[in-house]
Amino acid sequence: MQYRRRLRTRIVLSFLLLGFGLAVLIASATVLVRQSVEDKVIGRALIKNVDEYAEGFYTSPDRAGVPFEKMTGYVYGIHKIGNVPAAWRDLGPGVHELQERTEAGVRTYKLVVRKDPKYWFFLVYEYSQEHESLQRFAWALVGLVVVFSLLALLVGLWLSRRVMHPVTDLVRRVNALSAEGEPQMLAPHFLDDEVGQLAAALDEYAQRLTHLVRRDREFNADVSHELRTPLAVIHGATELMLASPELSDKMRQRLQRIDRAAQQSTHLITALLMLSRNERGTGDTHLLQLVNHLLDANRAQLAGKPVRLRAQGDASAKIAVPEAIASVTIGNLIGNACKYTAEGEVLVEVASDGVRVFDTGPGISVEDAAHLFERGFRGTTSTGTKGAGIGLSIVGRLCELYGWKVAIAPRGDVRGAVASLSFRPLSGSN
Repeated sequence: MQYRRRLRTRIVLSFLLLGFGLAVLIASATVLVRQSVEDKVIGRALIKNVDEYAEGFYTSPDRAGVPFEKMTGYVYGIHKIGNVPAAWRDLGPGVHELQERTEAGVRTYKLVVRKDPKYWFFLVYEYSQEHESLQRFAWALVGLVVVFSLLALLVGLWLSRRVMHPVTDLVRRVNALSAEGEPQMLAPHFLDDEVGQLAAALDEYAQRLTHLVRRDREFNADVSHELRTPLAVIHGATELMLASPELSDKMRQRLQRIDRAAQQSTHLITALLMLSRNERGTGDTHLLQLVNHLLDANRAQLAGKPVRLRAQGDASAKIAVPEAIASVTIGNLIGNACKYTAEGEVLVEVASDGVRVFDTGPGISVEDAAHLFERGFRGTTSTGTKGAGIGLSIVGRLCELYGWKVAIAPRGDVRGAVASLSFRPLSGSN
């Protein structure tokens, strides 16, 4: 809607500038043409009159005069140049426009000068009324410029409303489309013009997108169902086998590892399905109990590394999310710490508002920490380790879904890194 208003404003502004520019151009041309023609016509007439005045003076000095009401002639002999008004004395031959202040106001007149060897002739043409008329004419043109500019503005407003009406209607219909079911066709409501072509393109895109979403949902549902069934079978079978007292310790450890892997896979499928549907689940998960279970699962994968895993914190801390979501989120942070810690300790601190995972691994740079939760990113300290950089990306997406905050930063006291997961909702999250 903001872009639509800007587009309409540009249309109105274009009409306003066009109307104002044309009005100014026409007014300026009118003034210049009138002034130019007037100056040429009056100038030629005045020069002709001063010549006739001079010839009449030479023919009959006593009878020389100017036969026009608004003209006055003056003749000064060469020996009386000092009597010539100061404003006229240095003027060259030709027509000049002068102004002078009098008690009645500003006097505007045209002065024609002819300088012969013995006499100087001056012909004064009273131009005050014509000058005032020209000023009024100029002000009238200014008024017309304003009127035409306002008229252009009104036309621009009316035309922009007409032009933008189909676009506004298209935006309204697009906003009214339902996210569920088949999309309503837009093109039949518009003419076969640019807006109609845009509506047809939107219809085609909406159909492709609807089919894509439907296939995605069906795929997610099928995968979830088809994978959960064999995982449930694996989990049930391992429970039955673990109940047998005849199992050796090594076989029992292997079956427990299979059972944990099946449970982790079930949790991961649940988390990915919620991410694909963009929906939150509900539940009641005890954090410290879950963390101890995740640490037990990671102990079996240390492969003999001298790393101690332990947890501490509030035993009563709980979070109202499904166990699968908390398991995938916290489990990836713990697994990431165990993967990069060759020796030392991985400590998990549990609180009611969050979890922190400390390790004594190679640490992490500030530059890498800013990109760890991007899909496929692997830090500079990940050389020699396996993985595609997807686990932390899933953690970041889950935190975004639930409005949590997660970060990994270098430890300030010793070598290593600390992963912080805060369950406090971010500002603006639902």
